[in-house]
Amino acid sequence: PGDQEAGELGLAAVPGRQAAFRQSLEAAVHYARTVGCPRIHVMAGRVPLGTDRAAVAGEMEATFIENLRYTADLLSQEDMIGLLEPINNRITDPRYYLNTPHQAAAILEKVGRPNLKLQLDLFHCQIMDGNLSRNLETYFPLIGHIQIAQVPGRHEPDSPGELNFPYLFELLESLGYAGYVGCEYAPKGDTLEGLGWLRSYWESRGLQHGGTSKAAK
Repeated sequence: PGDQEAGELGLAAVPGRQAAFRQSLEAAVHYARTVGCPRIHVMAGRVPLGTDRAAVAGEMEATFIENLRYTADLLSQEDMIGLLEPINNRITDPRYYLNTPHQAAAILEKVGRPNLKLQLDLFHCQIMDGNLSRNLETYFPLIGHIQIAQVPGRHEPDSPGELNFPYLFELLESLGYAGYVGCEYAPKGDTLEGLGWLRSYWESRGLQHGGTSKAAK
C-alpha cells in the first residue's frame, strides 16, 4: 500500500513512484511465496492531492500499464497472479484511481498479460455500477478473485442491505467460478459470530460445516 501515514494507498499508478513500487512488489512476492499465496493485489493508488483527476488520468494510466507489465513479468517467474481491484470513489475513497470493472478491464486489455486478473469486490461494484448479474457474466473471464460485503453497511452478507447473496453465490457456481470468495467485510460483532451466516448458508444447501455434502457422509 505504500506509505499509508503519508496518505498513500498503493503505488502502481502513481507517477514518479515506480522505484518504490518495484521495491514493495518484491517484498510482497517474498511474503506471498513464504505463506504459499499465489495471488497478489496490485494496488493502483490515489490521485495526488490537489490534482484534478481528469488532468492526470493519462499519465496515471501510462504509469499503471508500465508497472503492471513489470509485475506480470516478475509474477510469471513465481507462477503467481496479479489482481486489480476497483475501489469505489463515491463512499470508500474519493481519490482512488481505479474505480470500476470497466476501467480495470480496459487496462487489463492494454497490458495484455494472462497472469493479471480482476479482483471483483461486489461491495464496490454495487456502489459504482449495480447491475451485478450482468457485470459478473460480462467480466467473468477476467475474474481472478471475488470479495463480498453487504451494501451499504459493509457487514456480513446476511445483514440488512441491498444484495441477495444466495442468488449471487448460485450465479457464481453456474458460471463455473472455482476460486475463493473473500469475506471483505467488517463483522458487526466478533469474527466467529459473524460467520454464522455461512453455517446457515451451508445448511440451506444441504451441506454440513466445512461445505461437505451430508449425502457423502
